Amino acid sequence: MTGFIALGVVVLILVVLVLVVVGTYNKLVQLRNRFKNAFSQIDVQLKRRYDLIPNLVETAKGYLKHERETLEAVIAARSTAVNAQQKAAAHPDSPAAIRELGAAEGQLAGVLGRLFALSEAYPDLKANQNMMQLTEELTSTENKVAFARQAFNDSVMHYNNAREVFPAVLFAGALGFQPAEPFEIDAPEQKEAPKVSFQ
Repeated sequence: MTGFIALGVVVLILVVLVLVVVGTYNKLVQLRNRFKNAFSQIDVQLKRRYDLIPNLVETAKGYLKHERETLEAVIAARSTAVNAQQKAAAHPDSPAAIRELGAAEGQLAGVLGRLFALSEAYPDLKANQNMMQLTEELTSTENKVAFARQAFNDSVMHYNNAREVFPAVLFAGALGFQPAEPFEIDAPEQKEAPKVSFQ
């Protein structure tokens, strides 16, 4: 009789352990899917932003004939950012891909800032209706990227917290749940959307 009680206790402990592992696994899957979905919102806004940049450069090209280096830097930074964005979109759970995207975005924001600063010296460019519309759309998109990035970072924080608390910390890594990387833009001065004004 004592053997059956001991066996029953062992079976009960095993059942409880299995339920804890399954529950934790399911929670981590949900949280991982949530931050991947949050990244898809960033992805949509980044694609929109990248689509606006060639039009902006094309509009500025007619006015900034002697500033070819800046225009080429914008195009090169856009290309780097697009490549990094595609890698991050394919693997939003890859810390390296998210860091690469943050670095590329910092570089792109920096050269766009130079372009906008340069355009201040060209009154005809500032007054160009197409340029004003493009910069307004770009600023709006920058704000949407910032909001989407915050939602993504919040989701990443919830996921990372869930995988680091007991009992998940005991087996999260073994089940394939690696830490996620928040999306941070490298240059501190680029953490806010560029302020563009042609008033």
